[in-house]
Amino acid sequence: MPSYRELLQQTKTEIEEVDARGAQELEGATWVDVRRHDEWDEGYIPGAIHIPRGSLESRIETRVPDHSKPVVLYCASGERSAFAAKTLAELGYDRPVSLAGGFTDWKRNGSEVALPRTLSPEKRARYSRHTLIPEIGEEGQLRLLDSKILLLGAGGLGSPAALYLAAAGVGHIGIVDADIVDESNLQRQMNIDQILDDGWEIVVDGTDNFPTRYLLNDACVWRGIPVVYGSIYRFEGQVSVFKVGDGPCYRCLFPAPPPPELAPSCSEGGVLGVLPGVVGTLQTNEALKLALGIGEPLIGRLLIYDALAGEFDEMRIKRNPDCPVCGEHPTITEYVDYVEFCAR
Repeated sequence: MPSYRELLQQTKTEIEEVDARGAQELEGATWVDVRRHDEWDEGYIPGAIHIPRGSLESRIETRVPDHSKPVVLYCASGERSAFAAKTLAELGYDRPVSLAGGFTDWKRNGSEVALPRTLSPEKRARYSRHTLIPEIGEEGQLRLLDSKILLLGAGGLGSPAALYLAAAGVGHIGIVDADIVDESNLQRQMNIDQILDDGWEIVVDGTDNFPTRYLLNDACVWRGIPVVYGSIYRFEGQVSVFKVGDGPCYRCLFPAPPPPELAPSCSEGGVLGVLPGVVGTLQTNEALKLALGIGEPLIGRLLIYDALAGEFDEMRIKRNPDCPVCGEHPTITEYVDYVEFCAR
């Protein structure tokens, strides 16, 4: 049986190994650091992504899906990266390359080194189930810790959303539970302006009345803030994402509110007790996808859940070019009297 050194030398004859200059000349290459977490924490080559050697086989194709471009792998000295390069070749990558001398030589030669922002040991343990997911990892968890998500309404929809957003590690969660639609139209406008001007990146809509929904839609369209919409009634729930520039807004789906007799509130028509938890959790999932920049958010899609049948259905929604708020030639460019609008 060959020794480690013999195996390493054999591996190096089967892979491509280049020095720092040669690696930097590889056009369009992805740099992958295969060292341990504690080594990465001490510094890394700028632009590199971190995939520890022990996770390489399971995570590389998610982080580096293009097999045709060069991949520069490095460790501390060039040994683990040599084995990593052989692994990538076996996985079908066209040109995996090991950096000779590794990070040690890179740093010794005075090349640029970046210091990562990392999770503390406590947070790394707390969010370990997230960081194990290739699409999230430590970088994604740090993004969640930096994100700012506003919950408008802390009732049936907002309460489960708040719970799971906090559990996921969203760093800044705003909760507005007081009804911002009151008798004064001016007061409504001032309140929504004050709320949204705090730099929120995403709004989760847990409101239960049409004037507030139209007000929130208009304000978020004008600010470019995506809204995660949810509604519930008896046994049915709906979820969608309204993101201006990428898809329709709430007014594209509902140009005008339905008559009150056709759309009673939950307090008037009732709702299955578990349904708010289901829809609020689905809204949380959409908000997390937006914050992380992963997956396919429900932009231009209305997800409909039938609790009696236990079935999900989906309806495509198109942006209305004649929409008075997000259309090609908007006619509503400032706040209106939303109570009067919904009473027509």
